[in-house]
Amino acid sequence: MTLTKGGSGRVIVLVQPEVNLLDLAGPVQAFDAATHLGAPYRLEYVAERPDMVTAQGLRLAGLGPLGEVGHADLVLVPGHRVYPPGPGRPLVSGSVIGWLTGAHAAGARVASVCSGAAALGEAGLLDGRRCTTHWTLIDAMRERYPAARVQEAVLYVHDGPISTSAGISTGLDLALSLIERDHGPGLTAQVARQLVVYLRRSGTDRQVSAFLEYRSHLNTAVHRVQDHVAQHLDRPHTLAELAAVAHLSPRGLTRAFTATIGITPQEYRQRLRLELAATLLAETALTVEAVSARCGFRDPRHFRRVFTARYGVPPSASRLAPT
Repeated sequence: MTLTKGGSGRVIVLVQPEVNLLDLAGPVQAFDAATHLGAPYRLEYVAERPDMVTAQGLRLAGLGPLGEVGHADLVLVPGHRVYPPGPGRPLVSGSVIGWLTGAHAAGARVASVCSGAAALGEAGLLDGRRCTTHWTLIDAMRERYPAARVQEAVLYVHDGPISTSAGISTGLDLALSLIERDHGPGLTAQVARQLVVYLRRSGTDRQVSAFLEYRSHLNTAVHRVQDHVAQHLDRPHTLAELAAVAHLSPRGLTRAFTATIGITPQEYRQRLRLELAATLLAETALTVEAVSARCGFRDPRHFRRVFTARYGVPPSASRLAPT
């Protein structure tokens, strides 16, 4: 399932002097993994100069120029080593500020990792927006950008087309969140599994998605069944069929599921189907009957009953109320 909210698939990575390697590599690895799983991302690297040296001493070469950015692009700004600005020492160069301002004006999404938020702040992109950064820079950000609504104790923040993340490793959390926004939780769970990371949500987000909540384990057989179910939610699955996917007996699969994630395969499938239904009702104009069929419910009346039991409102009312 793809729930793309727009985007060309082009991810333009801004490499600044003394960029932090993990700030750069973590998100890039996530987008690259998503590409290998079918997402149409295209990574490009740009900088003021074709060569840059990272904060950890690694020299990067062959970087592209600060070129034109389109409205459907995503600009990613990894954190760099930020020093207190002294006389004549700006946090970010004027050319980078102008380029980011132009990218935002063109309608592109802009996301920063860690201290990369400073570049967004210098460009005025954080004014009036919720944002975050590395915990050591929170107070400095609030002082330097008083119009920004700097948040602490969160992993990342989305505010319109501007996204920011906290310190270093949270760039991976931010990238997974952006991938989920573009392509849904099913593919994002596969990306997280490829990277062997535990999926986390920001404290400002809605409840943890069922597609992500039960994936923080290393049981290969259970992962195989989870992948199969997520990719074929519109199909009926008998316990025997799912057991065959896992190369286990039906009883063995049930034991593996309950021991690993605390619920049975049938309960897991039901939770995924209901969450997909809630998403389709909120984001499409499909009829309740069409949503029921898309999510594997053969009887719309049964779908209405279980949906109401799960969310407290019938499917028809969920279009008007948050789910």
